[in-house]
Amino acid sequence: MKYSNTFLMLLIVVTIVVLLFLNLVLGSVSIPLQSVWHIIFSSGEEPVTWQNIIWKSRFPQALTALVAGAGLSISGLQMQTVFRNPLAGPSVLGISSGASMGVAFVVLLSGSLGGVALSKLGFMGEIALSVAAVIGSLSVMALIVYVSQKVKGNVTLLIIGVMIGYVANAVIGVLKFFSVEEDIRAYVIWGLGSFSRVSGNQMMLFVIIMAVLIPLSFLLIKTLNLMLLGDGYARNLGLNIKRARLLVITSAGVLTAIVTAYCGPIIFLGLAVPHLCRAIFQTSDHRVLMPAVLFAGAALALACNLIARMPGFEGALPVNSVTALVGAPVVASVLFRKRKNELNE
Repeated sequence: MKYSNTFLMLLIVVTIVVLLFLNLVLGSVSIPLQSVWHIIFSSGEEPVTWQNIIWKSRFPQALTALVAGAGLSISGLQMQTVFRNPLAGPSVLGISSGASMGVAFVVLLSGSLGGVALSKLGFMGEIALSVAAVIGSLSVMALIVYVSQKVKGNVTLLIIGVMIGYVANAVIGVLKFFSVEEDIRAYVIWGLGSFSRVSGNQMMLFVIIMAVLIPLSFLLIKTLNLMLLGDGYARNLGLNIKRARLLVITSAGVLTAIVTAYCGPIIFLGLAVPHLCRAIFQTSDHRVLMPAVLFAGAALALACNLIARMPGFEGALPVNSVTALVGAPVVASVLFRKRKNELNE
């Protein structure tokens, strides 16, 4: 039974609203539903502790998950389109590895050279992590943009991106070898990914940046649709292939860089959500897919964040563990069902 795209989009939006509310209600600390409602709509005197849990912990975490999931999913769709590769994702060009390398230089060398582990610096340490990740990821992206102007084939660029990722991981390995145990632990925790790391002014800055970048990525919808036709057809229709590829890679790269800087390297979402949306909406038209991956990515990230800190857990599970465990079976079943339908036809 086929449903209209509008109905499916509306269903995903309703799912986001429900998941957002559940993210505020559920957690390791039990807060009555009525009290959560009063806190949200400022009607009633509730304990200050509960108010702090909602507004200073759960709400920033949920909002970060929503925005990060949307950004990574759009980035993944753009990468898969420009490279015409179903396995392409936000981290395919080594941008996430660049962010990891930037953080590794700051975290792993802080104890060895400065004598003070970055993990002991609290809020200042978190800011240093974000700055290091932005510098690392944007440096790799600048290199990729430069290389993209020199090489013609997408496959060559893809291979160069993978090689950059290997080099970054090799550098990280060397830094780990010369680092103290406490710094290695802090780096490993950062690498597991988390939506809870962003709070206060950091969260506002993150949301504002993404609120600018995501609408800008929608300006590339027509370009992405032309790129689906292949380089020959797209060129005949007046598309500058090199310029278009540069714009799409820059858009996807900046989205990935910012999310990785604030949340750590979040895996799977950018790779899986575009496949999920193509199967659900049964189209390759980016006028449908772009808003679809935005909403679906936000919904899946909220669901993973909810599972990561379900009642009964002290603290939170690593987000990357949850994204893979929850999302992989869903996407695999969707792809198998799609294949089965094609065979039946």
